[in-house]
Amino acid sequence: MSHKAGFVSIIGKPNVGKSTLMNALVGEKLSIITPKAQTTRHRILGIVNEENYQIVFSDTPGIIKPRYGLQDSMMNFVKGALSDADLILFVTDVNEQHDENDVLEKIINSTIPMIVLINKIDGATQEQVDEKQAYWQELLKPMHIYAISALHKYNLEGILEKVLENLPEHPAYYDKEELTDKTQRFFVSEIIREKIFNNYQKEIPYSTEVVITAFKEEEKITRISAEIIVERDSQKNILIGKGGAMLKKVGTEARKDVERFLNQKVFLETFVKVIPDWRSKKNYLKSFGYEN
Repeated sequence: MSHKAGFVSIIGKPNVGKSTLMNALVGEKLSIITPKAQTTRHRILGIVNEENYQIVFSDTPGIIKPRYGLQDSMMNFVKGALSDADLILFVTDVNEQHDENDVLEKIINSTIPMIVLINKIDGATQEQVDEKQAYWQELLKPMHIYAISALHKYNLEGILEKVLENLPEHPAYYDKEELTDKTQRFFVSEIIREKIFNNYQKEIPYSTEVVITAFKEEEKITRISAEIIVERDSQKNILIGKGGAMLKKVGTEARKDVERFLNQKVFLETFVKVIPDWRSKKNYLKSFGYEN
């Protein structure tokens, strides 16, 4: 029997629902999801395995005009995802006012087959959906357009079949037991980062990086130490909160999710460290996994 395998890159602006979509298609929570834009910073692979196919989805950072080193690196992840894609899933929000020029610059002249997914239609009228379908059909002439709600898993059922139709015959790229290319440490750091996005406002989440400094698996418990990196002392004070209350809240919420993720009791300790302007310094970006 022939075997299909290929790379499918999920592309779009920040906050259009790319991570929610990948998690729904893969059937596992691999990408963190928060209401804030630019939550995803890395290219995260989600792998769907069956006996006669392997689909490697790439969740990518939302496409923006970069303003500092970290955002440059994020856009390089997008570039990489486009360069090896067999298929593009372009996700757009039904409520967008056609201001997706940053994304269009990257995909409008692409020769890679494309499917357009108009997301968040649960709050839209049929007229809005029809208008968006006509607009994208005219502009991109994709192979197919789906109107979906990734959050409510609405109208997703035909997507995998359509993706498979457009993948080449190829042996599996990854072991069939693999769900992703990322390590447990990576996902633990992402869970902590998700709690920071959910608990703090303004620039705090964007100025923060989480580094796992120790990950010790014992028979009955996994002991984890994490450093939360910020850029300024004032951010450190906000992160810790009065009497350490905010940091404790983040740690408790993260520990519960990490226990569910690892299916194991966890002891999690968190420390806050200031590294001025880390988002613009190549050596730190490299050590945090943003530079190849």
